[in-house]
Amino acid sequence: MLNFSRAFLAAALALALAAFMAGTVLAQSKGKIICWKDKSGKVVGCGDKVPPEFEDSATKELDRRGVTRKTTDTAEEQAKRAAQDEALSKQKAEEKKRLAEQRRLDSALLNTYANEKEIDQRRDREVQVVEAQITQLRVLHTNAGTRHKDALSRIERAEKSKKPASDVLKDEAEHAAADIARLEQSITGKNKEVGDIRARYAETKQRYMALQSGGAQSAAAPAAPAKK
Repeated sequence: MLNFSRAFLAAALALALAAFMAGTVLAQSKGKIICWKDKSGKVVGCGDKVPPEFEDSATKELDRRGVTRKTTDTAEEQAKRAAQDEALSKQKAEEKKRLAEQRRLDSALLNTYANEKEIDQRRDREVQVVEAQITQLRVLHTNAGTRHKDALSRIERAEKSKKPASDVLKDEAEHAAADIARLEQSITGKNKEVGDIRARYAETKQRYMALQSGGAQSAAAPAAPAKK
């Protein structure tokens, strides 16, 4: 309780001192008066101009009647506000750019397809191309598996006959194993590509239907049209 009373008394004295300083300067001045603050925000002086050592401090400007007419923040606060304004301006510019791009995509989408069926047909054509590639990769994978199995079989027969397998035979087995791993990775990637195609066209179709029904805004989430 005692600490609170002391803090309250100190604050009251600070306000009284600031008012006294401002009133004294106003009485001697014919124009505006500027009061400046320290880093804690307390008024520490008033006059017709701010001392050099307080140029970066927060200030308030009073008229002859002692009414505050203008305030300024510290240089640090001004810099922070400027950075915030710049970030907001950049964000608005990016959003404006995004909206313009979305309108372009929507226009291209409506001009690309006459109906939903055409979207499905283009999706199916793209899927068929990738699935044909998968079929070819599987054939190569089968061939590599056959080569690998054959090489291992010949190495095993050589070991049973107590004859060391040739380096050529060992290299053949290693290369076949590497081909199997590479082809399996390629097949996995192509299967993912098929899934991506279906997902992309599902999003495109959904956007197209929304635009056709008039229930979508041009600023909604992007849905890129399918490539020709």
